[in-house]
Amino acid sequence: MNDGHERGTVLVGYDGSPAGDQALYWAVGEARLRRLPLTVCHAWHWPYPLRPPDEDTLEVVRAAAAVVADEGVRQAYALDEGLDVRWRLERGWASAVLLAASREAALVVLGTRGHGGFEGLTVGSTAAQVAAHADRPVIVVRSGEPHAEGHGGRLVVGVDGSPAGEAALGFAFEEAELRGASVTAVCSWWDPAVLPGPDRVPFTDPPAVRSEAMARFDQAVTPWRREHPKVPLDTEFVVETPRQALVNAAQGAALLVVGDRGIGSVPPLLLGPVTQAALHQAPCPVAVVPAQQTE
Repeated sequence: MNDGHERGTVLVGYDGSPAGDQALYWAVGEARLRRLPLTVCHAWHWPYPLRPPDEDTLEVVRAAAAVVADEGVRQAYALDEGLDVRWRLERGWASAVLLAASREAALVVLGTRGHGGFEGLTVGSTAAQVAAHADRPVIVVRSGEPHAEGHGGRLVVGVDGSPAGEAALGFAFEEAELRGASVTAVCSWWDPAVLPGPDRVPFTDPPAVRSEAMARFDQAVTPWRREHPKVPLDTEFVVETPRQALVNAAQGAALLVVGDRGIGSVPPLLLGPVTQAALHQAPCPVAVVPAQQTE
């Protein structure tokens, strides 16, 4: 349980969109649970290719942005009047502003997409870029998702033995302990010998592969089970692709926790394919946890 000594703030990106409102609600809950200040951050920029004609015109744009930031602060106080709420208004692209601000944060909360984009877009560029580049856990919340409750619920975490997967396990157990929630740890396995066509891998020993995968799964989960004995834990070892296993397990969950890049991710990718699929397809908020986090 957090004793109030966790460093930093809970940083929330707010733009007045429905997803931004949802992210703000979630961030207030995180700040309350972690006993941290909340920083409401809004980025603004001149939205046209031509340079602004004068400083007075820029000031009008900045003043309009300040109204949005003020509304975020007002809503945060309405949700918890005792919260320490801070206000951050910066000029620049949202992803760059949020990444700079995240250096002072313990956790970042964003909506999946803000104003802009196009119809049918599930995850906007800001959420994807911040989740890919931040060295802090990033929780991405979409509009229309149920509000996060302060206590109880079920958290799902993907386990694959990677450094980011290990970090995701730690975050999931700590978050569950704060919330009084349970953890469902999911590891997927499938027999490469049964894949069709050229993807089929011959001469495999399915029982041996499965046994080794189960042993690694247990090895990854056991230390966290011991460190957080009060957190109820369920484990699921399923024969499915990782992305499908996590999306299925996340049905009815309060939060899905994944590492930023798991085993098998192509090195140039900043977010692994399973993490990208989770952001686009998960039926609940998604926490993306980097393998390495700076102090």
